[in-house]
Amino acid sequence: MGLTILEKIKVLQKNPANIRNLCILAHVDHGKTTLADCLVASNGIISSRLAGKLRYLDSREDEQIRGITMKSSAISLHFTHREQEYLLNLIDSPGHVDFSSEVSTAVRLCDGAIVIVDAVEGVCPQTQAVLRQAWLENIRPVLVINKIDRLILELKLTSQEAYSHLQKILGQVNAVTGSLFTSKVLEERAEKDSEEPEREASGYGEEVVYDWSAGLEEVDDSNLYFSPDQGNVVFASAIDGWGFSIQQFAEIYSQRMGIRPWVLLKTLWGDFYLNAKAKKIIKGAQAKGKKPLFVQLVLDNIWSLYDAVVTKRDKEKVDKVVTSLGVKIMARDTRHSDPKVLLSAICSQWLPVPQAVLSMVCEKLPSPLEMSAERVEKLLSVGARRFNSLPQQTQELKQVFLQCSSEDNAPVIVFVSKMFVVDSKALPHKRQRPLTHEEIAQRREVARQRHAERMASAENHADRVKAGTAPQEVQPSADSSDVSSKMEALAVKEQSAEEEEERETFVAFARVFSGVVRPGQRVFVLGPKYDPALGLNTLPEGCSAQSDSLPDTPHMSRSTLGGLYLLMGRELEELEEVPAGNVLGIGGLEDFVLKSATLSSSPACPPFTPLNFEATPIVRVAIEPKHPSEMPKLVRGMRLLNQADPCAEVLIQETGEHVLVTAGEVHLQRCLDDLRQRFAKIEISASKPIIPFRETVVRPPKVDMVNEDLGKQHKVAIIHQVKEDSSLGRSSDTLHVDSVGLVTLTTPNRLATVSIRAIPLPQEVMSLLESSAELIRTLEQVNMSLREGRALEVNPRTLEDIAALKDRLETLLQGHRWRNAVERIWAFGPRRYGPNILLNGVESYQRPSVWQCLNHSADKPHTTLRDLDNSIVSGFQLATLAGPMCEEPLMGVCFSLERWDVQTSASAPHQDSVEEEEDAVSQDAPGDIEAQGENAAVGQAKWRIEADCYGPVSGQLIAATKEACRHAFQAQPQRLMAAMYTCEIMATAEVLGRVYGVLGKREGRVVHEEMKEGTDMFTIKAILPVAESFGFTDEIRKRTSGLASPQLIFSHWEVISSDPYWVPTTEEEYLHFGEKADSANQALKYMNAVRRRKGLYVEEKTVEHAEKQRTLGKNK
Repeated sequence: MGLTILEKIKVLQKNPANIRNLCILAHVDHGKTTLADCLVASNGIISSRLAGKLRYLDSREDEQIRGITMKSSAISLHFTHREQEYLLNLIDSPGHVDFSSEVSTAVRLCDGAIVIVDAVEGVCPQTQAVLRQAWLENIRPVLVINKIDRLILELKLTSQEAYSHLQKILGQVNAVTGSLFTSKVLEERAEKDSEEPEREASGYGEEVVYDWSAGLEEVDDSNLYFSPDQGNVVFASAIDGWGFSIQQFAEIYSQRMGIRPWVLLKTLWGDFYLNAKAKKIIKGAQAKGKKPLFVQLVLDNIWSLYDAVVTKRDKEKVDKVVTSLGVKIMARDTRHSDPKVLLSAICSQWLPVPQAVLSMVCEKLPSPLEMSAERVEKLLSVGARRFNSLPQQTQELKQVFLQCSSEDNAPVIVFVSKMFVVDSKALPHKRQRPLTHEEIAQRREVARQRHAERMASAENHADRVKAGTAPQEVQPSADSSDVSSKMEALAVKEQSAEEEEERETFVAFARVFSGVVRPGQRVFVLGPKYDPALGLNTLPEGCSAQSDSLPDTPHMSRSTLGGLYLLMGRELEELEEVPAGNVLGIGGLEDFVLKSATLSSSPACPPFTPLNFEATPIVRVAIEPKHPSEMPKLVRGMRLLNQADPCAEVLIQETGEHVLVTAGEVHLQRCLDDLRQRFAKIEISASKPIIPFRETVVRPPKVDMVNEDLGKQHKVAIIHQVKEDSSLGRSSDTLHVDSVGLVTLTTPNRLATVSIRAIPLPQEVMSLLESSAELIRTLEQVNMSLREGRALEVNPRTLEDIAALKDRLETLLQGHRWRNAVERIWAFGPRRYGPNILLNGVESYQRPSVWQCLNHSADKPHTTLRDLDNSIVSGFQLATLAGPMCEEPLMGVCFSLERWDVQTSASAPHQDSVEEEEDAVSQDAPGDIEAQGENAAVGQAKWRIEADCYGPVSGQLIAATKEACRHAFQAQPQRLMAAMYTCEIMATAEVLGRVYGVLGKREGRVVHEEMKEGTDMFTIKAILPVAESFGFTDEIRKRTSGLASPQLIFSHWEVISSDPYWVPTTEEEYLHFGEKADSANQALKYMNAVRRRKGLYVEEKTVEHAEKQRTLGKNK
């Protein structure tokens, strides 16, 4: 990179009004990197002829091979628009769904985005996803409709048809934006409605009977949508190097036709036509069958150019076009065999795409000074806390954000969105720099002296030979010693160089929101759980990160910034300082930042809200080194990978396996390649993907496997009864299962008895619990602090959400079975926030409600916990964490504890005596407790004192609860739940049958199919099990010759309808399935695969149809 360009960028960095931080967002293969190449070429960094072919920002080898972007790359460009110079920090992001986490890291650092849409494919799944991400981060998008050349050359549309097609695409994009806007307005309206009753109760409400307006009429959405006449849409073909906005043609034709530019700007896009006789622009082109102005003045010219250059190759017409446009074409371009070369040469001068796109960026995207107050509050509001509830010093930082101040007294606030790895040799201070003229002259002089000395020694040697003097023997030995010493020094230098090469350097991808950042500066590194109120109370007043000795504060550490780098795609340039509003790379943070973090010089700054990731990591593989001695290298490599990838997760399971969790198959392959080649640099072996499943129970089926009605005697499968009989035979003295599925189990020391029933939860309740996991976790933390007697300030918004969750559960859990169930919820599980419920069915035990934070002041004093209450909860957590089918977590199961008897510890030595029943304190007989009155209370208190919560009784009660839950689960019809992908496939009509064939083979089912108007493309939406998805993309591409490309996104969990324990019992089932049920049972196949992987017993026949074996003893 030239020094003049670098110096110019350094100057531009100090003027935030002319800085634009933007990212390029689109679906995969819609032309992001090609457009980025065109923009990079405008700065002379690469040749304009290589734009679209070089893919400059795809610096990884696998990105070039696959042809897709896998990581976000940034580059700084300068652009002059209307006599003002702008600095553009451009970030190219991936479009593949597996790498959507990289999009999140890019969007957080930007103020605006270029959204690219393919003119043929239109709005695709990832287009909707990136628009949603931009909306959530409050950044302003502009639109580029790319690949318009495909409408001419592939679809062969006329200019009029292309205009209609472009209108439809614009409508699709605006529909997505409109739905996001509507949902936001309706949410605000719902909040307003919830506040109205309080106002009416306080007497401030107006006398309004009912207001049925949704609030959409009052909100201004004029600047929300994309429209060419607003200047936020560019039509382009990046591969051919041309692009334009309406403004460019309005300026061209205003000079030619003598029409004012603002009139053309309003009428070039829309239902207007030109009346040549009256010399007027009139509305109603469609009704009168006239050519719209956009077709007549814009598209017809482009279509005729393509017709002359590419289709007909008419040399005379091309010469006329070149002359009329006033462009200069080189002779080699006209003689080139590929007409696209000539086309690109003409278009890149007539309608250069960088000029159109960058002008739109400078005019329509906001600078760092224009950051909205709403976005600032959203960034600073951690978790469920409102901005108003933060400390006063924290709220004052809002003005610092809005001012984007670079003064010395402004606090430094930096957000690191990800850590990325660069080769040590790529760092500026280790890179070979070009020599100056003085250095070249000095080296030339040294070389000349050496050459002169060598010639002189050669002449002396020749003179000695002529004189007959033999050379001394000492000299060679001295020379050889010098050579050996030099060789040793060289070997040491090579070894140190190799060690240096092995070191990977982490650079933080960050943006400065306030202050000026300099190398060597000390800053606070704030973790995601850092609380500024606690930090301000702990630290002395007026302290900063520069202070020498500071007390330890939770989730806060101090770091010294290393080198500061300007990100230039494949290169880094060193900077002395970076003012506010700029994107940069920061070195020296690898020991302090794992994936993302907030850096600040002020302890009042809160951590920024976590990034919104669209893709959920779900594909797991176990990894081990080929050679066990290299395990330390693998552990170090996986730690580096975890830090370098924003979406990958690294786990060590209880079995000791090192597990890598990724977002999809392509992401997994990239992570494995990185481990082998960059981080661990060893040979590794990866297991087959570990597929997650869930276990659940369902209501007894009403029909059998051949859809015949089941009698009452057949509602429970025979195999279940066999299992129950065997379990009763093993432990009939401690376990009893009645006909309705109530399991009663006694601990081995006979001190406790529990009775538990398993009930399937409705589908809506299960979905609600799964989506509210974070809220339930917060509820559990609040309850724990209340139990410990600690006061915890809870945000009113959080309390509102908890109350809404409770109301929703009460609405969904209706019927006599669920009477008062929400109030009786004991715990959620597994891990205390999962989609399973433990209900308190013990009539006499009135424990504190899990909803006590909603009415804490009204709690009655006698609702206290029994001593072994936590043992019951622990047993339930263990049972829901690993089910009986294949040790997978449970989902959608409600366990109702209907009996809980505990005996006094005094009767423990006499377990076999008859008197132990008389000493029992039974907690489910309310009549006895009422009759005994105070004696029962005293006895219970005595038992509470004597009981040891951490003794053998507690442990046995945990085990008994866990086993009772497992047996209660097995007493109901059991089913497996599989993780499901939503699969979006775009395919042409001729390969539609092959797509359906691949989906059917892999247990997929088509949900929706739609033909895109104006094209022969079909959009197919299907559901596919994750277990069947591996190799699906490659197979579908092979079967369709690359004409279909699927996008897989994790969607939901779905119950597999077949019973894994089913065996044929009726005559119809024997006739249909055979004696051994030969047709594959999908659920059984999955269950046995998981059991086999975990080393559990698998019930299967290893020998079938065997002949008589001959033994060694009787060989007859």
